[in-house]
Amino acid sequence: MKNPSPPELTRLLKAWSEGDPAAGEELLPLVYDELRRQAARHLRRERSDHTLRPTALVHEAYLRLAGQQRAQWESRGQFFAVAAQVMRRVLVDHARERAAAKRLGGRLRVELEEGLAIELPPDADVLAVDEALRELALLDPRRARLVELRFFGGLTGEETAAALGVSEATVTREWRLARAWLFRRLRGTPAPGEAR
Repeated sequence: MKNPSPPELTRLLKAWSEGDPAAGEELLPLVYDELRRQAARHLRRERSDHTLRPTALVHEAYLRLAGQQRAQWESRGQFFAVAAQVMRRVLVDHARERAAAKRLGGRLRVELEEGLAIELPPDADVLAVDEALRELALLDPRRARLVELRFFGGLTGEETAAALGVSEATVTREWRLARAWLFRRLRGTPAPGEAR
């Protein structure tokens, strides 16, 4: 299928947020491939025996997106950033349900590949990453949002800057700081000045 222009996607997103169900139906085939790529990126970071597949993750995320009553879609970047957040929530919910069902009492491991845009400890798990991002959001909401956009959403520096309303230089600087903070938190190492 031909890639739609950003203005066409924006038009459909706005119509969908205004309650036009036909716009939502027209939108899905236009964004499906990118959503599937996002889902595949998320699942590559999960354990190899994960029961969710990219198609199932896309469908669950899209259902949740469609169920958002007050969503005001403004742009392609915003839509894919929110989709990344929703996919993360689906994976966290799935991990929690699985842990509860198995009564492990511990956390499930998530395999993070080397060479990703963000370097985290190789045994970090989805629940630990979620917990760390929640903590970062309390300390610095913009940096937490930046991590969601870059790491989970796969947005470029330019797209992230546009979504956050900051310069690319700010994104580059804060991305470095946020990665370092997350790495320390997930390794259990306090940041400079923090007590253990």
